[in-house]
Amino acid sequence: MLKNKVKYIEIAEAFSGQRLDNYLVTYLKGVPKTHIYRIIRKGEVRVNKKRIDPKYRLKAGDQVRLPPLEVKEAHDPIVPSKQFRDFLATRILFEDDSFLIINKPPRIPVHGGSRIKLGLVEVLRSMYPRFPQLELAHRLDADTSGCLILAKKRSVLREVHELLRTGKVLKVYRALTKGHWKQSELRATESLHKNHLQSGERIVRVHADGKPSITLFEPLITYKQATLVEATLETGRTHQIRVHAQFRDHSIAGDEKYGNRDFNKYMRQFGLNRLFLHAYTIEFVLPSTGQHILVTAPLDNDLEWCLKALEP
Repeated sequence: MLKNKVKYIEIAEAFSGQRLDNYLVTYLKGVPKTHIYRIIRKGEVRVNKKRIDPKYRLKAGDQVRLPPLEVKEAHDPIVPSKQFRDFLATRILFEDDSFLIINKPPRIPVHGGSRIKLGLVEVLRSMYPRFPQLELAHRLDADTSGCLILAKKRSVLREVHELLRTGKVLKVYRALTKGHWKQSELRATESLHKNHLQSGERIVRVHADGKPSITLFEPLITYKQATLVEATLETGRTHQIRVHAQFRDHSIAGDEKYGNRDFNKYMRQFGLNRLFLHAYTIEFVLPSTGQHILVTAPLDNDLEWCLKALEP
């Protein structure tokens, strides 16, 4: 391990609009992601001499202070296998010179960390050496599959971030949930509060002091003990769909963090061994070009097989 000194970084125009946490994950190679979030929360990372939220969007000229950090000595970079890169190539739903949208596989984190060296974005950068600034426009949980946007240019990244911030990106998910829904349960407006455990894990709860959150649920197919729903996000909070569903006693099948243990056990007999939450559709208009993007990610085979095995 090498320990460096306090460091100051001036943010270049190219990184304007990027989230602080995303910037540091890329900049601080060799530092575990959980540690990066910890030093931000403790106020050891400062922007313009002030404590800052990890979601803060950097501006050109910002002065970022980094505390002394232990950084792993550089080794030969891990190279993703050709088989895995070929697999990801089959899951690209849309691509042009500005961005790409991929049907993210489940169980793959979007960023690498201390335990998993390569995340989705690192593998995709190795596949697109012409676009070293390829960056996530938003995130999906590791266990969630479906539509994920990556920008190839900083200018496009800023545009998509602004669309997300102002609610101009339509994001629709499909989820298999416990039990049957009542009409009164379909609009979820409970505020959500995020806690960080000592381990760095994030836990979200319904709390009056949390951030305003809105999820619209629509039942699509009713099964004997479950319902396939469409969930539309009007806000984009961490674990929003999972927590809103859990709060209504309609937890998502296969959810190990917020789910119902008995329901998860019941669903395993139908071949479901992961979270049944899928980012199904994404839609937006890119202001600079007027380009209208509407992309749908088909359900993976394991989710389709599970639905076919269920009793209507």
